[in-house]
Amino acid sequence: MEISWDKIIGHAEQKQQLQTMLAEGRLPHALLLAGPDGIGKKMVGRALAAAILCGEHTGKGAACGHCASCQAMRLESHPDYYEVLPESRGKAAKVIRIEQIREMQTEASRYPTLSAGRVVLIDEAERMNEAAANSLLKTLEEPAGQVTFLLVTSARSSLLDTIVSRCMPMAFGMLPSEEMAQALKGRGIPEAAAAELAALADGSLGRAVTLYENGGLELRDDALAFLEQLDDMGLEQVWQQAKTKGAWEREKLAEWFLYLNMMLRDMLVLYEDGASPLLYHQDSRQRLAGLLPRFTEPRIFALLALVRDLQRRLQANVNLPLQMEGFLLRIRDLT
Repeated sequence: MEISWDKIIGHAEQKQQLQTMLAEGRLPHALLLAGPDGIGKKMVGRALAAAILCGEHTGKGAACGHCASCQAMRLESHPDYYEVLPESRGKAAKVIRIEQIREMQTEASRYPTLSAGRVVLIDEAERMNEAAANSLLKTLEEPAGQVTFLLVTSARSSLLDTIVSRCMPMAFGMLPSEEMAQALKGRGIPEAAAAELAALADGSLGRAVTLYENGGLELRDDALAFLEQLDDMGLEQVWQQAKTKGAWEREKLAEWFLYLNMMLRDMLVLYEDGASPLLYHQDSRQRLAGLLPRFTEPRIFALLALVRDLQRRLQANVNLPLQMEGFLLRIRDLT
């Protein structure tokens, strides 16, 4: 686990604010780190946790890196640090359940063994179900012992207002493309590919790395080919597409729809300015421009509405093949 502030790309203002509050003893008992996926919020939370738990606090809001506490954090074996992550059962969407919150509450209530207090980090906090959220709320209202709660989310509006009101919010924005490209090159990715991934990932370093490691560019190309073939798609192809994509893992299908959404957005940008530098898919400019004669602006907006509706549905436990069939049939009605 990385515990150094210096290893985190971007977010200089937020890092400085957190270090100052910790050094001055003004850190609240609960923080809400909110911003888009893949930009380093969890890394910030872990670096802050290491600094809070550090056995040789320097007074500068940073972990020393060599004490027993810091070594335990690096090895992901710190007895006073606890993470709650969403879990999936089968093909169901990932959820944080009340059992996980209750287990966390038991751990958090114990006396610290290595540090002066405890830290709990809840990642993707928006995935708590109602029972889990209500249980956490009680803990935030009446925290037991010296515990700091770090909630990480990419969907602040999905959290209970009462939970948000009991945390100090800290907003994180997208990473600059230049910084992302440099970070990707530092991972051994060729310069040309790094620049393309940085533009495509829309400020999310995590998404750029996933694209590179998991063949995400192939999904992107499949989404573009889908748009190119849409007008010629017969019912037999609809059923085949629904069967194929409905068998994908939920995360893979969600990523495919993300690229479809981005393609449609780029087409709207091209309507306004064919030479715009704001495209996500700079390398596909000519192919996207070639689609414009067949895709009017009203049709693109209608397609976007269908895509975004299905993206919302994918957050719930729905039947993926049936959702794909319905989506494809509705899209055909727009041709």
